[in-house]
Amino acid sequence: MNKLAVVALGGNAIIRGDQEGTIEEQEANTFSTLENLIFLLKEGYDLVITHGNGPQVGNILMRNDAGEQLYDIAQMPVDICVADSQGGIGYMIERMFLNVLNMYKLKRNVVTLVTQVVVNKDDPAFEDPQKRIGKIYDRKHADQLQKKKGWIFKEEVKAHGGWRRVVPSPEPVEINNASVVEQLARSGNIVIAAGGGGVPVYIDDQNEVKPVEAVIDKDLASALLAARIHADEFYILTDVPYVYINYKKPNQEVKEFLNYVDTMKYLEMGMFSEGSMAPKIRACLSFIKQGGIKSVITEATKLEDKRYGSKITMEYED
Repeated sequence: MNKLAVVALGGNAIIRGDQEGTIEEQEANTFSTLENLIFLLKEGYDLVITHGNGPQVGNILMRNDAGEQLYDIAQMPVDICVADSQGGIGYMIERMFLNVLNMYKLKRNVVTLVTQVVVNKDDPAFEDPQKRIGKIYDRKHADQLQKKKGWIFKEEVKAHGGWRRVVPSPEPVEINNASVVEQLARSGNIVIAAGGGGVPVYIDDQNEVKPVEAVIDKDLASALLAARIHADEFYILTDVPYVYINYKKPNQEVKEFLNYVDTMKYLEMGMFSEGSMAPKIRACLSFIKQGGIKSVITEATKLEDKRYGSKITMEYED
């Protein structure tokens, strides 16, 4: 049986920081990123791909806002916006991957699943929403929306008095249709799932699936998916080739091989930035703790060079 890998595409895989985000830019970025995954296919891996949706879902929310203000079109809730972004981004990844496969004379089906990710309705995150979404408003408009819709806002310091909506970011506890993802992937299909952390839902007292106004961390959801489908390896593709401790400090140090205990120690010591690497480290540790063999954090362009990338395992590798 082929090895199964879950590959989480970072934000720069689709939209780069210095770009407008046109569809032409997104397609070119996606194509070049996916071309690096051909190495894994040639090595005999089955693949599941996850992705972020930060800029895209933010744009969807702002279009919602503009439609309501200008044309009285009812706004859609966050879960629908996440599902919209999953479909649109998944379609683009599908099409680009089919073109990459065609260029390398490879035959694989590529399929996108709009994925619901279950959270605990009693997660503490619901008492302290922190995830900023959508556009920046002035104080008057923010107050109006808070009264009308019950939204919660926090001040954007860099926006000189602007206010932005915040929603909870609860931890994922289950992936709906994980068994379907595993079955499709182990049959040789490339599966795109859990985009943007998944559509957030919870199970009520009547065992019904209910939507929730929240967003889920993409890497944590990807790690949970990897564990649930019994993946062998979990990759997070980002914009640095290695994990570093004391990053960008005089005593910066590359950590190429890490085990669970030492990685947890570095995390608790604050060696990884909460705004960038720490969430990725937590996702990798979560996968290993749930039985995964290896987690890798690296640049997409470095996948084929086995000297690159930081590997996290339960024990040290030789």
